[in-house]
Amino acid sequence: MISIKDISAACGVSVATVSKALNDQKDIGAATKARIKAKALEMGYVPNSASRSLKTHHSYNLGVIYKDNAESGLAHGFYAQVLEGVKRKAEGLGYDITFVNNSSYSGGRKLSYLEHCKYRNFDGVAIVCVDFEDPQIQEVMEADIPTVTLDFIHPGCSAVMSDNYGGIRELVKYAYEQGHRKIAYIHGEKAMVTEERVRGFKDICNEMELNIPDEYIVAAAYRDTMSTHLRTEKLIKMPDPPTCILFPDDFAAIGGLNCIYRNGMTVPGSISIAGFDGIEMSRYLDPTLTTYVQNTERLGNEMADKLIAHIEYPEKTVVDVRTISGYVFHGDSLKPI
Repeated sequence: MISIKDISAACGVSVATVSKALNDQKDIGAATKARIKAKALEMGYVPNSASRSLKTHHSYNLGVIYKDNAESGLAHGFYAQVLEGVKRKAEGLGYDITFVNNSSYSGGRKLSYLEHCKYRNFDGVAIVCVDFEDPQIQEVMEADIPTVTLDFIHPGCSAVMSDNYGGIRELVKYAYEQGHRKIAYIHGEKAMVTEERVRGFKDICNEMELNIPDEYIVAAAYRDTMSTHLRTEKLIKMPDPPTCILFPDDFAAIGGLNCIYRNGMTVPGSISIAGFDGIEMSRYLDPTLTTYVQNTERLGNEMADKLIAHIEYPEKTVVDVRTISGYVFHGDSLKPI
């Protein structure tokens, strides 16, 4: 492996001069700096991460806590795309990412999430899709380590939020524009995301003076086709059924779609449906799914960007909430009546 000493010998300068050039210090001439950097590149020099950490007091490694309730892991389209956004942005800024778990052991003892973060010496932590009420997650958010959350607001942590409130409003508006007045909503289980979406649904329905029966608003688990199948069946068999059903997410919408077909009905001929997320799979359903597309890449980018700002500029970076908007994809599953 090429060392700074090798570069200094090749350039005929001191090790100190090479170090200054590679670290962009100002007390060295521009021409000399450029020559040394060119020679380092030519020789294939790669900085030693341990040396870099000693100089900057950073590990250049970010921890990611991710555990979805459906246990789908990185097969979960929405979160996989968000995490890819985190990864790309972090790597572009010179950081690696490592998943944090609470099943590691040290000295024969199981480590908590926070202990794992400290053990790995992470510079900061991104928290995505967890039970935010879990005491171990609360411990991380309250610790003295830069932390950014996705779709959850906690004092002392910056948060990146998808526009869940606005997104569901846009879906209802679109359904309304297509002539639908009897709109049902199968929302997800209890979570901050769900609360925002339900609030947005009720607010826009009130503003447009839609008389939505309480029976039209029901809960199902996210990414659970069986529970949405059961809820859909109850809705379509009501004496006065809805003409349009909104689902908690695109994957869960498959359960509703199957239920409608198995009851001898069609989409959108008998009833219109819409999802939420905009995962790639929704484009391949028949019919293509109308859905609110969340900007997953930007959500991930913003998480990494904000987290690294907290790490590198702690005194200049304020704790805040960034809301990222998406858009309604007009698929064939929701049509005018």
